[in-house]
Amino acid sequence: MKNGDGTFFTGPSQNAVEDGAAPVPGAGEAIDRARREGRAALIAYLPCGFPSLAGSVDACRALIRGGVDVIELGLPYSDPVMDGPVIGEAVTQALAAGFRVDDLFEAVAELAPVGVPVEVMTYYNPVFRRGEDRFAADLASAGGAGLITPDLIPEEAAAWVGAADRFSLDKIFLVAPSSPPARLRLTAAACRGFTYATSTMGVTGLRASLSDLARPLVERTRAAGATNVCVGVGVSTPGQAAEVAGFADGVIVGSAFVKRLAAGQDVEGFAAELREAARR
Repeated sequence: MKNGDGTFFTGPSQNAVEDGAAPVPGAGEAIDRARREGRAALIAYLPCGFPSLAGSVDACRALIRGGVDVIELGLPYSDPVMDGPVIGEAVTQALAAGFRVDDLFEAVAELAPVGVPVEVMTYYNPVFRRGEDRFAADLASAGGAGLITPDLIPEEAAAWVGAADRFSLDKIFLVAPSSPPARLRLTAAACRGFTYATSTMGVTGLRASLSDLARPLVERTRAAGATNVCVGVGVSTPGQAAEVAGFADGVIVGSAFVKRLAAGQDVEGFAAELREAARR
């Protein structure tokens, strides 16, 4: 998958430009398209390398066939701070099977030709260790849309922001129910693609009901200047997706997909259910 100069596969974003065709859109464009269709965007998370590298790519393709608008491809990491037990177990399995950071770019390159934005969700240490410019160059070369960085705050993100801007990548930071107005303004201004609003202060995972903190957080984030605000953490059922779609620009689902994938259940059909539920 590497080119002769050591960068990764030249994905369709670059090929499309060279061919005069439309490039792969970023997350913001995908959210805008969903809005025109009268629904919230459906954003699906899966960890790369689970149940295998090829299996994770196949699962993402199934999600896209089911109607997912944006793929969040998680980079397995040994010291997570946000992952709940379902995602944590999957990530541990991927690492035990020998997953390496280079595998991520190969997976992105496999998915990019489908035309759905692939946002990599990663803790910051792997980006810092590889070097921000090299990480951004490899991600852009593979056809990736950008990064979601749950443990990086905008005021400490200058190196990544600069690299992302140089390679026209999305920069997606998180806000939480505890975020004060000044942090919401700072984060909204730093984001490109969308602003990730966590519905709860806890870790990822399935919840019986949606936190009542999500709606006011979205409203406060929009008031702080954010254009697209998508809600994740604890969203796992069509009913919860419908509830989030009533006030947010995007619905982010992770653990529910990972749990079905681990059990060998249909993820494509479940994605279609969630997409339908996200209609307004």
